[in-house]
This record gives sequence, C-alpha cells and structure tokens, in this order.
Amino acid sequence: MSKKEGQIKTIEISVEEKLRALYELQLIDTQIDKIKIVRGELPLEVQDLEDEVAGMETRLHKFEEELKSIESEISNKQQLIKESKALTKKYESQQNSVRNNREYDSLSKEIEFQNLEVQLAEKRIKEHKFAIENKKQQIEEAKELFDGRKKDLKIKKKELDDIIAETEKEEADLLKKSKKQSGLIEERILTAYSRIRSNAKNGLAVVTVERDACGGCFNKIPPQRQLDIKSHKKVIVCEHCGRILVDNAINSEKEKV
Repeated sequence: MSKKEGQIKTIEISVEEKLRALYELQLIDTQIDKIKIVRGELPLEVQDLEDEVAGMETRLHKFEEELKSIESEISNKQQLIKESKALTKKYESQQNSVRNNREYDSLSKEIEFQNLEVQLAEKRIKEHKFAIENKKQQIEEAKELFDGRKKDLKIKKKELDDIIAETEKEEADLLKKSKKQSGLIEERILTAYSRIRSNAKNGLAVVTVERDACGGCFNKIPPQRQLDIKSHKKVIVCEHCGRILVDNAINSEKEKV
C-alpha cells in the first residue's frame, strides 16, 4: 500500500468515526429528550392545577367575605330596628305630655317615620337572609370543587415526584454519556449539530436514509448523493432540512455494540 493510499484510508476511517460518534450522540440525546417530554407535560399540568386551585381559593375567600358583609348588614339593620323602637317609645311617652296639637302632630310624624324605618329594615333583613342562603350554597359548591381540585393536584404532584425520582438517575447517566460523546466530536461539527437540533421540532439533527429519503423531512435523496453518504468520506446534510445524513450501515454497527 502506498503512502497516499494509507492517508486516504485514515481520512475515510476518521470521517466514518465522526459520523458514528454523531449518530451515537443523537441516540443518547433522543433518550434524554424522551425523558424530558414525559416529565415536561406533567409540570405543565401541575402548574395549571396550581393556578386553578389558587383561583378557586381566591373565589372562595371572596364568597366568605361577601357572606360576612351581608351578615354585618343584618346586624346593622337589627340595631337600627332596636334604636327606632326605642325612639318610638320615647316619642309615644312624650305625646302624653305635649302642650298643643302641633307638638303632638310633630311627634306622630316622628313615630310614623321610625315605624317606616323598622318596616324597611325588616324587609332588608329578609332580603339579606335570602342572599345568605344563596351565598352559603355557592360556598358549599365552591368548597366541594376546591377540595376535588386539591386532591387532583396532590395526585399529579406525587406522579411528577415519582417520575422525577425514577428518571433522575437515568437522565444524569445519559447526560454524562452525552458529554463524553460530545468530547469525541470536533467543535465545528458539534456546533452545527447543536444548531440543527435546536431548530428541529423533534430534536433530530442526525437521521438515517430511509427508503431513499431523508429520515427527518422525508424528501427523496438523489442516487448519487446516497452513494456519497454510504462512502462515509464526508459529512453530508439534507438539501431540504439541513439534517446530517447517515446510512443504515452506521445504524447497524451501532446496534451490534
């Protein structure tokens, strides 16, 4: 073998190893993504439930404050009735010692006014008592719904805690593997890999050729380009989505490991 041929072989192996390292990194990062997806949905559900429970608690507190306000109004009206009746007795007593009809009529008007005040207060008390019954019903329904949502929140939080406990070690191990694998790849290619991953919805930066098409965007790959991919002589990206393309040979080699 000539010196030139030896150099070419070294380059071929070098690029192939880069591609294999990239593909393995993608597999590791995909496993991390799956863990985050499973866990990522639960925190959102927990957050939504926490917000809902907080809103219900505020609403319940508002109902209770409104109930206290109505009860306070009843107490005020009862005090007004008590005072009006006391004034009525006072004016009736004064009528017995008036000196003329004008004073008597004036006291009679005061008595009439106080009686009207009592009637109006009694009417308002009835209305407030009816409002209290409605408000108590609202509070009871709100408490029932609030307690139900709190139970749901407790269950979801436990579910999230369990998943975190189950996946925490696995994720930590995978992150270590990802970091170690990243160390095998040159900075320029690793930067491109990270950029492609961040732009891809499914996080796939390295995909295999499936049925003559890109495994990421599913666009057809020309035969000559497929031959270039199989040759492992350079890093080739999809002309449509920009993902790094590898052939099934690298995939098969990975499965054997």
